[in-house]
Amino acid sequence: MQSRESIIGIIRAIDVLAEDPRIPAGALSFDMLRPILRRFPKDGGGFFATAQLIAGFRAFHREAAVSLTEAEFLSRLRFRSTRTGSGVAPVAVFTKPFPCPGQCVFCPNDTRMPKSYLSDEPGAQRAEDNQFDPYRQTWARLHALHATGHCIDKVELILLGGTWTFDPEGYQRWFVKRCFDALNQFGSSGSLELGRAHPVSSPLRRESGASYNKRVWDRLRESMREAPPTPCEDASWSDLEDAHRKNENAGHRCVGLSVETRPDEIGLESATKLRRLGVTKVQVGVQSLDDRVLELNKRGHDVATTRAAITLLRRFGFKIHAHWMPNLVGSSALQDLHDFDRLFDDVAMRPDELKIYPCSLVESAELMSFFDRGAWSPFGFDELVRVLAYAMQRTPRYARLTRVVRDIPATQIVAGSRVGNLRELVDRQLASAGVRCAEIRNRELRARAESSDRLIFRCTRYDASVTEECFFEWVTTNDRIAAFLRLSLPKGLSPIEELRGAALIREVHVYGPATPIGTRKRAASQHRGLGRTLIERAQEEARLRGFGRLSVISAVGTKSYYRSLGFEDGKLYQHRSV
Repeated sequence: MQSRESIIGIIRAIDVLAEDPRIPAGALSFDMLRPILRRFPKDGGGFFATAQLIAGFRAFHREAAVSLTEAEFLSRLRFRSTRTGSGVAPVAVFTKPFPCPGQCVFCPNDTRMPKSYLSDEPGAQRAEDNQFDPYRQTWARLHALHATGHCIDKVELILLGGTWTFDPEGYQRWFVKRCFDALNQFGSSGSLELGRAHPVSSPLRRESGASYNKRVWDRLRESMREAPPTPCEDASWSDLEDAHRKNENAGHRCVGLSVETRPDEIGLESATKLRRLGVTKVQVGVQSLDDRVLELNKRGHDVATTRAAITLLRRFGFKIHAHWMPNLVGSSALQDLHDFDRLFDDVAMRPDELKIYPCSLVESAELMSFFDRGAWSPFGFDELVRVLAYAMQRTPRYARLTRVVRDIPATQIVAGSRVGNLRELVDRQLASAGVRCAEIRNRELRARAESSDRLIFRCTRYDASVTEECFFEWVTTNDRIAAFLRLSLPKGLSPIEELRGAALIREVHVYGPATPIGTRKRAASQHRGLGRTLIERAQEEARLRGFGRLSVISAVGTKSYYRSLGFEDGKLYQHRSV
């Protein structure tokens, strides 16, 4: 009872401050909030957490009789919208451990986890807590985002766990279906009890990929003996398609679906299945563009395989998210600078997004034996900063540098950088030198509002081997990006019959805080028609270049939006004539 009265008191006090014309709009400073929190403490003393205040507002705002809406209340708290500041709510879920077709020396071999992940990484811990169940993981993440004030109407599902296209096909269908079931049912079927998983065996130490696979196979066989296979981890295509249809008009829609895999596990059949699953983005482990380095690190494929995989993914219209690893066995800082140049100089590469994962040594990796005998050592701090600074400057404006260092806990790193905010440090160094990076993440508008009449249209064209790419942007006068569209103009005959004779929209993204579906706030950049105007420009470009149709690789949750713009459903894409 006391907590309820205290929260109502806090809500009313914040409402009074919001009405004061002397106080500027936006988040209240902690100096303003602290007296209020002290005046209305929790039972037993102490301040309420932000999530508790948000839950309290949702429960008691009518009783408090305040004029603030939920969005206005959130804006007045010291609320950080970074997770949804790019316009969507990211929800990452992990598959359970399966054998991996690779034997890379740098990969951790923690048999509790999917290949390459460690059990004490934050996302992996959440997966283990929920026993790798896709429904539970998705639900728990939606709950956590909602509890802390994020808009979860538009969700990007990120499916992690080694080599997705190597996992059993039935498991893939079931996993995606259960993620969609959670999106479709969240908020309408009560609460979900979330408990910790049963403890499993400790990770392997200094083992090879083959040993990892043996242990994982043994565990899978053991689980099958204890509980014979049932349809609980299998689903038909029709079951999945039914979940997709429900999500098209659900309250929490999937507006992007990504998976991660290896270049040598990408082919025409697997790419077609990815589209049937609803995938729009593929994370590809490029690692290096040097055949010698790939061989020394037992990667299991060559550069030609990577180039062929990315070419095929581009033909299908997927957004291409490359992973690149400096400091591998057999490389050097200077060689890595040249290797990074190949990522964007090679017309068969040129990814849309990039994660840079400097190689770090963990004890369960085979790389330990190289380190012990002096065949490999990590870069020094200055060398690493030099490579990262070069990469950040050289990433073109049409690409997004999503991550610059992997989130490996410092306690797990035997050798290599343990600096968690390395990107921030490099950013500061570049800024002090007067260098501004042109890549997308550095230019995102995020929470800043800009009037649409102050925006400038910009087009960047580049060759991508089998297509000409047009990167359309709405930018501010100081080059902050408010919205963009990726248009592919194919060359030659497409291997995908449905896309023959069509220009292809691969991505449309509007920046600004994630905004509820159906709202029309003047300040909300997601609802000022920026995406629509870019699509109109794409249609005009396609017509001028002689294409008869404009197609789009739409996510399940964006299909109704494209239908409203005149696109009609095809088998794997949506289309309209130009």
